Amino acid sequence: MSFRSALFVSLTVLLAGQAGSAQPVGSVTPHTFSTETSLLQFVSTTSNVGFDRWIDAFKARAAREGISQTVLTRAFSGIDYNESVIAKDSNQSEFTKQIWDYLDSAASPTRVKNGKAAMRKHAKTLDDIEARFGVDKHVVAAVWGLESAYGATRGDIPIIEALATLAYDGRRGRFFEAQLIAALQILQSGDTTPRNMTGSWAGAMGHTQFIPTSFLAFAVDGDGDGKRDIWSDDPTDALASTAAYLARHGWNKNQPWGVEVRLPRGFDYSSARRENMRAPSDWGSTGVVGMNGQPVPNYGAASILLPAGAQGAAFMIFENFRVIERYNKADAYVIGVGHLSDLLKGGDPIQASWPRGYNPLSFNEKKQMQRILKRKGFLDDKVDGIIGPNSINAIRDFQRSIGVTPDGYPSQTLLGQLR
Repeated sequence: MSFRSALFVSLTVLLAGQAGSAQPVGSVTPHTFSTETSLLQFVSTTSNVGFDRWIDAFKARAAREGISQTVLTRAFSGIDYNESVIAKDSNQSEFTKQIWDYLDSAASPTRVKNGKAAMRKHAKTLDDIEARFGVDKHVVAAVWGLESAYGATRGDIPIIEALATLAYDGRRGRFFEAQLIAALQILQSGDTTPRNMTGSWAGAMGHTQFIPTSFLAFAVDGDGDGKRDIWSDDPTDALASTAAYLARHGWNKNQPWGVEVRLPRGFDYSSARRENMRAPSDWGSTGVVGMNGQPVPNYGAASILLPAGAQGAAFMIFENFRVIERYNKADAYVIGVGHLSDLLKGGDPIQASWPRGYNPLSFNEKKQMQRILKRKGFLDDKVDGIIGPNSINAIRDFQRSIGVTPDGYPSQTLLGQLR
């Protein structure tokens, strides 16, 4: 529990006790806390007292790591504890969106139309970036489209305030303290100013939403002005930095991110594992073909991905899928970037149908599923409600044990079978 939450609970108990008392206790009178708003105002004020003390201690640490007093003074001027940031961080785990709903938005006609317009407007910049880094300009544009709607929604939250709030709150304090130090190093390098350093509530910045540590490691000066300005209305530095990031993580210019494929009857769904990499010709020998009915060209080793289990689209994914995954680990995000990039270059929409109308597992149901899998001996991992490779493999093993299609998909049907 954060300091603010603990204080709120303590004060609520105190006031509840006072409700039946003839005399107020100390300086906390019924008049002072006659409404919940007054209590919240007191909590907010008190939280900022603790927050200010934390900032003083953090400044001392930052100074020891080489951040100048000038930068520290400017960076923390006017910074407050931002309750809206904590609210957004706390609500993340309950967010649920099915792959088809996500792709409806990620590769919507509007996003494709706006993307083509953005690519026309910045054609020379994108051509130069593709030539310099060897990364498909359509993929760079797709990342731009998903991260900020081509620069339209870059975020307006002061990054120092957001990161300091998250570091102080403590849920992922170590991570956000590292990001805060990195943000201060960016300011010290002169790439931007505290006022211009804005972004999302979680500290992602600019047109393509770099977190500070990634910025320090991979951002580049794309326009040659001596600064890595990913916040500017001119997206050149941000787009070049994204291409540099993908290139540094192994982008292969002769390979797609993935291709939609058609699976044969009797396909062995247990073979659709990320670690099961085969040449497209090997997959072809089992009956896996492209949507045109032809074998998939030999772009390199690939695995089969079933984002909606046996009921939805299937993809043959290559190493470039894993490169995009370094930007965001969610399969839906990577497919969204890949599919949007295909549409921006005039490719076909996904042809397979999705199991729309499906009732997904809630976050708590996913944790319940993991607990049962763990109890039955199929899962040797933490129960966190996140369905990663270990959970998918555990689901497959359970499905195989009861004689159903081992597609690894977490569904209401699966939960019922487990129960």
